Amino acid sequence: MVVSHGAPASALLSAIAIIGFPGMTLLARRLGQANDQAERLLVELEGTRAAQARAAGLAERQRLAREMHDVLAHSLSGLMLQLEGARMLVADNPGDSRLPGAIERAHHLGKSGLEEARQVIGMLRGDELPGPERLAGLAAQFQEVSGVPCQFTVSGQAYELPSDAGLAVYRVAQEALTNITKHARPERVEVHLGYEPCGTRLTVENFAMNWEAPRVANDGSGYGLTGMRERAELLGGELTTATTREGFRVELRVPA
Repeated sequence: MVVSHGAPASALLSAIAIIGFPGMTLLARRLGQANDQAERLLVELEGTRAAQARAAGLAERQRLAREMHDVLAHSLSGLMLQLEGARMLVADNPGDSRLPGAIERAHHLGKSGLEEARQVIGMLRGDELPGPERLAGLAAQFQEVSGVPCQFTVSGQAYELPSDAGLAVYRVAQEALTNITKHARPERVEVHLGYEPCGTRLTVENFAMNWEAPRVANDGSGYGLTGMRERAELLGGELTTATTREGFRVELRVPA
């Protein structure tokens, strides 16, 4: 549309209004659509954040469940073994000279379990976590409590593991020894930690002369195996178990 220089100002404004109105209407419509889309995105974002918070809470509960299970199962199973032995000694001969030793070992296990539980609580506060450096002591404790020879060996050039990987190595060894205490009657046990170029390998294996694979227990003890596998998978590693010709082997591989 062409407006002459002599046209009144009102005519010029009318022309601009006629031309601009459709554009303003379109702009307003698009702004409304953008606002609607922004609101939808905000709702979706809030839902995603809520889902992430729920997932984080679940992961934390699972982590705590693994820690408490591994600590309590290890300490209480050894404690029950010693108390059962003491009970049998009392029933057969209250004056048996082995009785004080059994009671002392039970007392030691009770104190050890309490300390482990405190360490789990300390872990939530950021305290130092147990790791491979404590495996030798763990094997020695198992041998003292069970009376079964337990050899701990290390191969490769040792290097420091991240705290979560070191904790997984320690807890898997702890749980594997606990399972041996509860379900096996081996003649000897071997715990081996290998520092390899591609990662760290932990092996816990028990041996017996007349070995028969035990039937799967229905007492809920399978949670320990589940916890071990969860620890491995969270680190991108792998946990395998196998019945051997002489016993049973648990193997954890943690990538470097």
